[in-house]
Amino acid sequence: MNEITIPLRSQDEAILVLGPYDRHAKLLRQMLALEVFTQGGNLKLRGEPGDVEEAQRRVEHLLGKLRKGRTLESSEIEEILAGPRESEPARAEVRRPEGAPVASSGERAWRARQNGVTDVSRIVLRPKAVEPRGPNQRRYMEAIAESSLSFGVGVSGTGKTYLAVASAVKRLRAGEVKRLVITRPVVEAGEHLGFLPGDLQAKLNPYMRPIYDALYDLIGFEDANRLEEAGVIEVAPLAYMRGRTLAQAFVILDEAQNTSVSQMKMFLTRLGEGSCMVVSGDPSQTDLDDTGRSGLLDAVRRLRGFAGISVVEFTLKDIVRHPLVEQIVRAYEGPPGGAPPAPRKA
Repeated sequence: MNEITIPLRSQDEAILVLGPYDRHAKLLRQMLALEVFTQGGNLKLRGEPGDVEEAQRRVEHLLGKLRKGRTLESSEIEEILAGPRESEPARAEVRRPEGAPVASSGERAWRARQNGVTDVSRIVLRPKAVEPRGPNQRRYMEAIAESSLSFGVGVSGTGKTYLAVASAVKRLRAGEVKRLVITRPVVEAGEHLGFLPGDLQAKLNPYMRPIYDALYDLIGFEDANRLEEAGVIEVAPLAYMRGRTLAQAFVILDEAQNTSVSQMKMFLTRLGEGSCMVVSGDPSQTDLDDTGRSGLLDAVRRLRGFAGISVVEFTLKDIVRHPLVEQIVRAYEGPPGGAPPAPRKA
């Protein structure tokens, strides 16, 4: 049993090598039967000598491209990490011995791409019908349909994220875009990631949970997972967007109030040909230390009024969660210990 340490230069490199929800690391584990984990800011590979050396070659190949500033799609990263060994032909047919474990979803997706096959055509999307509730939600959905870049800004509970995901699924089903990319900044909300159990990806997973909740509600658990395995849906932290060009995609940035100005600029400049973006957030709930430097507010101030860019602002009247949510928000907007808020009229 051998162990090799590969130094990583930043947390961004760790995130990119491990992959969304540890997906890239799982490919290596399953293709080469080894342990892959991070420790002390470095990547550790542990297993049989031949497997460890092969994994090291693949990871260093990937890091070499990233450090040269190459823009790599998730599919390209998977092909580097889950491709054939150097001694194997690139498109050699791999027969599964009787009784051997079935290939992982990532391996199946890679083999399918190599042979020009896609599982997406077999998935008939029947998304849940979604109708806007109120004039601002209607304006928001219309803005998303008509603009290349839309901002949904305002209080929580107004359906900003859910309607953006619903619009994305609709366009994906209609064939207007080829994939759906949803991202969030990872900012600690008064707590520290270091206190959460598990490795880096285990610590990141809870941040993405609201996105999956919306997807599961709209298209169901199985279809959402199948589309994610096929690379059609990608849910990942904002760090994954650096250096990429997102073409033919519907891209959503959620919880945008937690982006810095430089992060917002980085994200918005990922917009590629045939793509559209939706940016949503509640400026009153930023977890940044310097709330005045929120990338969301800065972007709205800079870009409002540009052709192809829409800004829709939501207020307390647009809240569609439990009736108490509006009263709670009103209570926190006023002075502590003040009079209870007036109930909303039916």
